[in-house]
Amino acid sequence: MVKRALMVAFHFPPQRGSSGIQRTLKFAQYLPLSGWQPLILTAHPRAHADTTSGPDGVPDSLVVRRAFALDTARHLAVRGRYTRLLALPDRWVSWCLGAVPAGLAMIRRYRPQVLWSTYPIASAHLIGLALHRLTGLPWVADLRDPMLDAVYPADPLSRRVAGWIEAKTIRAAARVVCTTPGAVRHYRQLFQDVPPERFCLIENGYDDEDFDAAEADACKLVKQAGAALTMLHSGIVYPLERDPKPLFAALAGLLRDGSLTPARFQLVLRAPVHTAFLQGLIEQYGIATLVTIAPPLPYRAALAEMLGADALLLLQAANCNDQVPAKLYEYLRANKPLLALTDPQGDTWAAVRAAGIDTLAPLDDAEKIGAALMTFIALAEAGSAPLAPDAVRRSHARSARTVQLAALLDAVVAETRQAAKSSKAP
Repeated sequence: MVKRALMVAFHFPPQRGSSGIQRTLKFAQYLPLSGWQPLILTAHPRAHADTTSGPDGVPDSLVVRRAFALDTARHLAVRGRYTRLLALPDRWVSWCLGAVPAGLAMIRRYRPQVLWSTYPIASAHLIGLALHRLTGLPWVADLRDPMLDAVYPADPLSRRVAGWIEAKTIRAAARVVCTTPGAVRHYRQLFQDVPPERFCLIENGYDDEDFDAAEADACKLVKQAGAALTMLHSGIVYPLERDPKPLFAALAGLLRDGSLTPARFQLVLRAPVHTAFLQGLIEQYGIATLVTIAPPLPYRAALAEMLGADALLLLQAANCNDQVPAKLYEYLRANKPLLALTDPQGDTWAAVRAAGIDTLAPLDDAEKIGAALMTFIALAEAGSAPLAPDAVRRSHARSARTVQLAALLDAVVAETRQAAKSSKAP
């Protein structure tokens, strides 16, 4: 019998700009090597504000259904305003209307043995829950990170809805997958009536094939002799979860006292999303000569930029201590000097240290950031900044992560069959 998994994922090509795209896409690419045929149920491209028109990496043989979906903020707003109920649990809740019947049609046609859905678009788990209840198929919920933290969602109604979805998901799913040890610990403590083995760890990762393809482009990036050391932050800079203000304050101080000059150091924020917010801060701190905001790049070009950068920057605040940015694993594969600004008590700090890298500082302490930055720049200029060992980098490959997922799917299907046999026994 062909083993099939129906995978519900909002973040999927042709959308661009989210690391979640790569998680689902690479699972779909590598699952056939472990005997599983993936079936993708995603949203219509109109639901995405940013899409790519070039090659998207989706295999021609992959079954993909793009169900009806709208973005409430773009399609249902009147003069920029819309009813809150049309954006609960998120702005893409209309996707449920298209995805549930589309999913049922896919189940009737392809007969998958298991369902899989992935956060952070909560509507994906509503779809997974509905399909699970309507068909009885076992369900694996890829929660990845906690749906609630101390400050998110801030709105009380949104928080209640997210909490309801989280609880329903955890109690109905056969497995709940997290991407960090802290998230597993969080859920096991929060849901002590749920068997602890229900919560599993499958971390994010990088794809060697993508990096191999990007190597050729990186080789074309010629650095001029005597050029400034270029540090790259690739991806979203969240105002709270990756608050850059202490870093900017540190840069402003180093610029004022002459420790840093534009000729020695440049920070590039590639595709940070919150451009207006960041540009205002850059002007406020007077660091426009040191910091540049750059537009999005296609994924392969973004990897080539990592490979060509002199140094890489990672940001993660204490309110995300149970999370690790997916970008970290790509940074490790790029094998460039890495400065991590995060909380010493968090999973991100632990993951960086476990990779053998000790160039870190607390994200919320401008003075310590300034000292760490100067030490880091000196190490990078001398070619002696610590790098992750080869074995550590290889352990984070997405092909290895997919083997973990396939084993999990096998276990869930075997348990479901055993339970069915037991229920029929006299």
